[in-house]
Amino acid sequence: MTELVPFSGRILCDFASELGEGPTFDPATGTAWWFNIKGQELHELHLESGRKTVHPLPFLGSVLAVIDPTRQLIASDQGLFIRDTESYALSLFATLEDKPGNRSNDGRVHPSGALWIGTMGRKAEKHAGAIYHVAGDRVTKLYSNITIPNAICFSPDGATAYFTDTDVNHLMRVDIDPATGLPTGDAVVLSDESAAPGGVDGAVCDADGLIWNARWGAGAVEVYKPDGRKVARYAVPATQPSCPAFVGAKAERLLVTSAWQDMDDAARAADPDAGKTFELGIEVKGRFEPAFRL
Repeated sequence: MTELVPFSGRILCDFASELGEGPTFDPATGTAWWFNIKGQELHELHLESGRKTVHPLPFLGSVLAVIDPTRQLIASDQGLFIRDTESYALSLFATLEDKPGNRSNDGRVHPSGALWIGTMGRKAEKHAGAIYHVAGDRVTKLYSNITIPNAICFSPDGATAYFTDTDVNHLMRVDIDPATGLPTGDAVVLSDESAAPGGVDGAVCDADGLIWNARWGAGAVEVYKPDGRKVARYAVPATQPSCPAFVGAKAERLLVTSAWQDMDDAARAADPDAGKTFELGIEVKGRFEPAFRL
């Protein structure tokens, strides 16, 4: 087993989210964004100044993508919304599916400007969710019968997508068209993690093609090569890390969200940093997220 490197980072934000998720970074403003899904909150942190703002939401938001300096795209349980960054006004952009029992979960923008976004049951009902491709306002279902969609990320050349159903715990890969982000072949298992502790959760792919994956339930971020070999494991001071994001002026730092979801009082007492947001404390070769293309 790959040796676990002790945590050498810091707590970026000590607010304990029930379900911290969907972190991203806007280099134009130096701002990190993430969601407390269950708390219906969008969190905004200016890295250099430490200025923190929490924006209440009228829905369960899970993914944010920059469109341009004045607009963001937010994925939620009620569909995709455009958010005005000055007025905070929200307008419905597209509907993903007609399933009131579902919510959005993990997602990421492909270099083409298209969004991959997953949905799931509010109580993680078996096979209730799916993964969609959104190009402009055109929504295409890619994969059905998904329980907990996660680990959506793309290789630097845009020719490979990665994803998982955390309930199955297989990290998957699929060839995709770099110009559109649509699959060109069948998805195959890159790494079978079903026998290992914890669950494959959110992921990002760095400039060298390495896949950085939050290992829910195992208190770690794990690193895979494009051939599926696990090459590193970094400890996170919370049992349930949920998703990483590259942050900093050169995307050289790694932010990790976490959660205290489903923990009773005893479990939370034993895991006092659960739900906080961390910086991993190592230098990485990250990439900034592309803008969503309308």
